[in-house]
Amino acid sequence: MDTVPHFICNFHLLWIWVLSFLIQSRSIGSKLRVANKVVVSSTACSTLADLNSMFPKGVPWVRYHGTYKELDISIVWPGKDTVLGVDSVGTISASLVTYVSIQALQPDLVINAGTAGGFKAKGATVGDTFLVSHVAFRDRRIPIPVFDLYGIGLRQAFSTPNLLRTLNLKVGKLSTSDSFEAPQEKASIIKNEATLEDMEGAAVAYVADLLKVPAVFIKAVTNIVDGDKPTIVEYSQNLTAVTATLGQAVAEVVDFINGKCLSEL
Repeated sequence: MDTVPHFICNFHLLWIWVLSFLIQSRSIGSKLRVANKVVVSSTACSTLADLNSMFPKGVPWVRYHGTYKELDISIVWPGKDTVLGVDSVGTISASLVTYVSIQALQPDLVINAGTAGGFKAKGATVGDTFLVSHVAFRDRRIPIPVFDLYGIGLRQAFSTPNLLRTLNLKVGKLSTSDSFEAPQEKASIIKNEATLEDMEGAAVAYVADLLKVPAVFIKAVTNIVDGDKPTIVEYSQNLTAVTATLGQAVAEVVDFINGKCLSEL
């Protein structure tokens, strides 16, 4: 472990899982206390203590929490829809669980990691892992001056040049919608110059920005939006393998964060 005083930190990691992770840490004054090494996967999370008392009664959200050396880890999953029993995907669940988690746990850094569709016209291929540069909504169309910009909600991810250079990840813009596949939204995606599309990223970015918490987005490509295969078929075929790739990338990101302050990322 780095013994330089301003690197001695007590880092809390909070992942929100269901296409997203949230990393959380506590600050000690103006310094961060960062752990020496952290490797977390969705499999490992099942062994951690489930601590849901921070959530309102009746919500399906789940928090897993544990420590690794000096690293405090929380993983939050929006859970299953209470009526239909399917995973709670989309911007509403992502916004709510991100807001409550940030308020309760006071993170220094949010990491939203998950799968996404990619555009081959922008250089994406199945299995690629991207570090997102900007995020925007693609389905909030408000044709009124200034409101149109609000609807798009373009935000820049927290800049991590050293992380990008060290891990050699691809870089691209992310476009978010509550629709899994909506051909009518492709014009908005093109206008946003997006390389990737998902269903949570811009919502997490909005909440993190609102609460002044830096956010990083890591996305792995399961399907090619402008390709020849049906989206559902390609997504289903590649989900397991791409999720494993994503898990490895997240572990590498955490290893890189270890021992560093935010300004060094």
